[in-house]
Amino acid sequence: MLTPAQAETLIEQHLACLPIESLPLTQTAGAVLRENIYAERDHPPFDRVAMDGIALSASAAGTHSGRLRVSGTQNAGDPPQTLADGGSCIEIMTGAMLPVGCDAVVPVEQVQRSGDIAEIGRKPVLPWQNVHRRGSDCQQGSLLLSAGTRLTAPEVAIAAGAGMARLRVSAQPMIVVISTGNELVEPGEIIEPHQVRRSNAYGITASLRQHGFARVADDHVRDEEASLTERLSFHLRTHDVLILSGGVSMGKLDLVPKVLEKLGVGLVFHHVAQRPGKPMWFGVSQTGPAVFALPGNPVSTLVCLARFVLPALRAAMGQASSENPRIALTAPVEVKAPLAFYMPVRLRSDDWGRTSAEPCPTNGSGDFTALAGTDGFVELPPGPNTFPKGFVARFYHW
Repeated sequence: MLTPAQAETLIEQHLACLPIESLPLTQTAGAVLRENIYAERDHPPFDRVAMDGIALSASAAGTHSGRLRVSGTQNAGDPPQTLADGGSCIEIMTGAMLPVGCDAVVPVEQVQRSGDIAEIGRKPVLPWQNVHRRGSDCQQGSLLLSAGTRLTAPEVAIAAGAGMARLRVSAQPMIVVISTGNELVEPGEIIEPHQVRRSNAYGITASLRQHGFARVADDHVRDEEASLTERLSFHLRTHDVLILSGGVSMGKLDLVPKVLEKLGVGLVFHHVAQRPGKPMWFGVSQTGPAVFALPGNPVSTLVCLARFVLPALRAAMGQASSENPRIALTAPVEVKAPLAFYMPVRLRSDDWGRTSAEPCPTNGSGDFTALAGTDGFVELPPGPNTFPKGFVARFYHW
């Protein structure tokens, strides 16, 4: 049976990279960049004034008893004025271009104005004080953003500052979330004692959207071979990724693997040495779509989604990979089975800012109510073993 790391590697090897599309900058939040972005100009592009006040020549300021004549006013966005002489200054606004002949700014709070006379006293004026020098952030042509960067607010602002009206990004995958099971009833509908609510699909869809995947459809199929064949055939023709929940274990009505293989989806693996989530199935269709068939128990579903599906989708979008953090446990955890074990946790910070993981055991893989308030889970090595308080394990966010 595969280890989780081996399963992760196989998924990466079989998942194709998504195509590139060009989008207006306003539509790129959350997208993955597929081109490098370089500085259009020096940043700042000129010697930029950092405070409201007066611009002057630092070397000449002290020779005029701290009394200077205000010869004009320069606002941000105006062409630079020129200092008339060492005994003059120019009223200046934050963000303005430093006037020609000036090399310092005295803040307005340190200036006494009387008509056209500005008094700054005897306090020394240092060259380039309160001036953001041209090119001090970066030089023209510098690499600002690399392909593979996920675009959040700072990155979008950087791209705008580089003059990029459109960006080449990964196309959003067309994803369908499919629940299987005769026992499932939609929220809001009348439910019988022998039925359960259809909750997994809502959790999966919420997670996908939370992580920036917007093109997500939804379906529910009964445990009937004909129905499964018809619906899965349709979704394989119309979507890039299928995420199923249920129907992959060893029961008589666990028909998903049989139907998928009949439809030409090549099996990559079935079963991973982990708890929860051991029956997970993964395959790739001859026509391209990838299929993640997750166990139907809610905790298993959400664990497999976070451990395997989300990282795989990020990789398919070309997003630069990053290691999951390692975090210490706040209490011992016993692992009985010889399987990798996923323990839900809450993140806690102590008075020194150190983050640790508080175990939040569930009452089995069907107890999804115990996940409320948790931040994710840690992956513990196979047992039997008791991992002590302070044991450091890899953490995965929901």
